[in-house]
Amino acid sequence: MASSSQDSSSRENPSKDDFSQSATWWPKARVVESPNADERPNGEVSLVVLHAISLPPGQFGSDAIEALFTNRLAPNDHPFFASIASLRVSAHFLIRREGECVQFVDTPRRAWHAGRSRWWDARQGEKRQALNDFSLGIELEGDDATSFTKAQYTTLAQLVTWLMTRYPALDPTRITSHAHVAPLRKTDPGPAFDWAYFRQRLAQE
Repeated sequence: MASSSQDSSSRENPSKDDFSQSATWWPKARVVESPNADERPNGEVSLVVLHAISLPPGQFGSDAIEALFTNRLAPNDHPFFASIASLRVSAHFLIRREGECVQFVDTPRRAWHAGRSRWWDARQGEKRQALNDFSLGIELEGDDATSFTKAQYTTLAQLVTWLMTRYPALDPTRITSHAHVAPLRKTDPGPAFDWAYFRQRLAQE
């Protein structure tokens, strides 16, 4: 699940013409723009962080995730929501159980998904923090105990392939998990995520 970070004011939704002419919105995604985003400090995109989220926990198919990422989550709709409704979080993408992709933030902008995190960048030979500054966040609808669907792996492989064609700094070695970059706070996408199968699907794209 995404971690709270910065605040930002909402932006106007781009037109469909903007989407068709831009490399920053995935053509296969349904767009629900989040106000929880801002500008990257230097424009770098060189890491993908995979997350998992289910709202309410362990339940799938509701619109609560979209509501959370657009600051519309009603705290009285479920006991768990009262503790998270005030969070200002987002991810660039959400992949639902049936494989649908929803995009909340255009890729040049900074989504608020990684929170306090750090990652060893072998390419630069240094430990880096503030991962939101240079990463893309992809949420998978799911939890630690439930296997992800084949449709989700297919969409994820297609999406990551598209992202790698647009950002040369991305490659399969620069795809990590929220658990890896924030091990004391996070476990997602969890042991149910099949990394070997995902990499196999990615190689087939």
